[in-house]
Amino acid sequence: MEAAQNVSVIFLLGGIPELGDDQTSIAFPLCLLYLVALFGNCTILVIIKREESLHQPMYILLAMLALTDFGVSLTTMPTVLGIFCFNYNEIPLDTCLTQMYFLHALAAMESGVLVAMAIDRLIAIWDPLRYSSILTPSVIGKTGLAILLRSVFVVFPVPLLTKRFPFCRSHVLSHSYCLHQDIIRLACADTIVNSIYGLVAVLMTKGVDSMFIIISYILILKAVLSIKANEARLKAFNTCVCHLCAVLLFYIPLIGLSIVHRFGKSASHLLPILMADIYLLVPPVINPIIYSVKTKLIRQKIIKVFSVTRKRTLVSGVAAITP
Repeated sequence: MEAAQNVSVIFLLGGIPELGDDQTSIAFPLCLLYLVALFGNCTILVIIKREESLHQPMYILLAMLALTDFGVSLTTMPTVLGIFCFNYNEIPLDTCLTQMYFLHALAAMESGVLVAMAIDRLIAIWDPLRYSSILTPSVIGKTGLAILLRSVFVVFPVPLLTKRFPFCRSHVLSHSYCLHQDIIRLACADTIVNSIYGLVAVLMTKGVDSMFIIISYILILKAVLSIKANEARLKAFNTCVCHLCAVLLFYIPLIGLSIVHRFGKSASHLLPILMADIYLLVPPVINPIIYSVKTKLIRQKIIKVFSVTRKRTLVSGVAAITP
């Protein structure tokens, strides 16, 4: 009976309340952010695929991160741009649950990739001579598969548990995309099972992952500080800067959003909206920029590809106007 009632449930996604009925005033910067995110992550993926010199564990893991960020951008883009470009904020329950599943699964995947990248940096600094023999293509492939399977199966029960609820209260969501903690607050039923499983899922993924990342960086710091030459120490630590930025971009908004949803009842209603937007919109934009600027080999390959493309365009243009 509840399932039948839920078929017709339409949620209303939230934009930014301060903008009132016309949400289109920030459509241009949002479109620009999505273009940068999609173009930046696609560029990273294409460069790594084309250049054989980049077929190394560090860059393959970076490609996994770029692919995950690309997926997050594609998942949020339809509803976010629907609201801010066309003032369209309706979403059926099943579509909302599908979006929710992919967002949480991709977040778990990104967390897993960040752990793998931390371990990659740890091995590179602790035992550089055995780096290639430890992180073989087979090991990287199995690691990627394990991250994917964990994310798929840990998050899979969440939409099934959520769909069974009747939604007889307000159908207005706080965010411009569907998040589990946002949907269950509208349910007219006891949501304790969802809350407990949601907490367990977070602990099994991001909780365990953050612990591994912290331990990895404690060991990395210990190894770096044991290097006597200042230049070598700085070079070793510099290899971790990009990854540290990616970790901070992912975990700080995530922790802030979780705290606000669970304990920030008296906080401004705008705070969780901004935290959620930062959590899902900023990392896909900033990560490829950081890696392109800070990673010398990636930067060189990008410059090379665009230089060749520009040269071919000029040659084609000259050929076209030459009689």
